[in-house]
Amino acid sequence: MNFNLPHIPSREVKPRNSGVTMVMDKGLSLREAEDLVDGSGEFIDFVKFGFGTSIITPRLKEKIRVYRQANIRTYFGGTLFEAFLIRNMVDDYKRFIDEYELDLLEVSDGSMELDHDLKCKYISELAKHATVISEVGSKQAGVHIPQDKWVSMMKKELDAGAWKVIAEARESGNIGIYNADHSANTDLIDDIVHNVKNENVLWEAPIKSQQAWFIKLLGANVNLGNIAPNEVISLETLRLGLRGDTFFQFLPK
Repeated sequence: MNFNLPHIPSREVKPRNSGVTMVMDKGLSLREAEDLVDGSGEFIDFVKFGFGTSIITPRLKEKIRVYRQANIRTYFGGTLFEAFLIRNMVDDYKRFIDEYELDLLEVSDGSMELDHDLKCKYISELAKHATVISEVGSKQAGVHIPQDKWVSMMKKELDAGAWKVIAEARESGNIGIYNADHSANTDLIDDIVHNVKNENVLWEAPIKSQQAWFIKLLGANVNLGNIAPNEVISLETLRLGLRGDTFFQFLPK
């Protein structure tokens, strides 16, 4: 803080369990990663190398090192896990994770059909290898998952060994926990909020209106993901009531 302004909500410090910010790296250059860390690294908890970008990203080890030196944990997108899985190459996936010395990985089934019991089995197996974040929800617009099944799957994946579960929205923010017009699927989110501990859920919220909506609903220390690299500071101002969308949120009545 450059000035001790009153009525600013308190934020946990890194490494934190609540109020985490996950940034999506979809192909930043090494220099851009360095600039990201320089400009807003203290506000970033995780960087996800989106979908399968880690397979083709140049100077990947150097980028991971840049993030790691800033106390930012990195992991590869869940689609990469699925790309290995569908080719029956899970052992190769483990070796790939080890090659980059990652202590965090994502298990998802958003791009392919996967029996949920089998998914939980992979979560349990991989949780012995690294910290697992799992993702619930399909990336396919035509796939409908009933609300009670969302909650059930989240609980089962946490029980299987996932540290947190991601509520799917894609990087476009118009699927899963959101409607086609980017508005919140309030019934689904309400069901999740009342049945799964807040600190265990990472809500994908790539759009400012979605970020503000969750902060108003769950407070400054809600876990938010799929944040664009150039929106990290802006998100933090939303968390602290320093932007119009949440300006009155933390002021005295």
